Amino acid sequence: MSVHNDAINIESSVLSILSQTYKNYEFLILDDCSTDGTKEKLIQLEKKDKRIKLFFNSTNLGLTKSLNILLNHSTTEFIARQDSDDLSLTDRLEKQIKFVKKFNLDGCSTLSYIKNSNQIINKKSSFFKPEYFLKYKNPFIHGTYFLKKNIYDKLNNYDERFYYAQDYKFITELFKRNINFKILKEPLYVLNLTNNISTKYYEEQKQFADLVKENFNK
Repeated sequence: MSVHNDAINIESSVLSILSQTYKNYEFLILDDCSTDGTKEKLIQLEKKDKRIKLFFNSTNLGLTKSLNILLNHSTTEFIARQDSDDLSLTDRLEKQIKFVKKFNLDGCSTLSYIKNSNQIINKKSSFFKPEYFLKYKNPFIHGTYFLKKNIYDKLNNYDERFYYAQDYKFITELFKRNINFKILKEPLYVLNLTNNISTKYYEEQKQFADLVKENFNK
């Protein structure tokens, strides 16, 4: 998890991971030079659970570089993503691990509820081949990415040229290499769509996403 100035959401987001039915993990969190009290909340949370390992940027580097810093510190077989303004249902990690192992996958994502709603996002599109939708958009929810660490190593982590739409760029590169990645068709996540990166920086996101589409459709 990378976080920047999200003091209003960070505690509930972190607690949703600490409350997982699957217990054997390390929780790497990087504060990307927050100035709103996020850092102080993280320090207090770290004191309560030894699985939390905190990292701090001295300047704001953005999500892409921050995620790569965390990946370079990761030592576990699997990597699970979580965004600071989202929530994971308590059995998310347990079900993703079982799903990946059962079907011998390299990784998976899940469906998600929209925050403060019972609506499930991308439910219909999950029943079609993702290669079709990748031509137009990212059909996978970034916060639910669950992958073997060696897959990130093979792809050299996230492409740091993509300050935005880094998840879209990553997943298209993954499919170009025929890596076995599927959607677990169950909502195990709660996605915030209000006042987030995608809405605050819509035009910037679109510009980078258009570059991904252009490259993927060649």
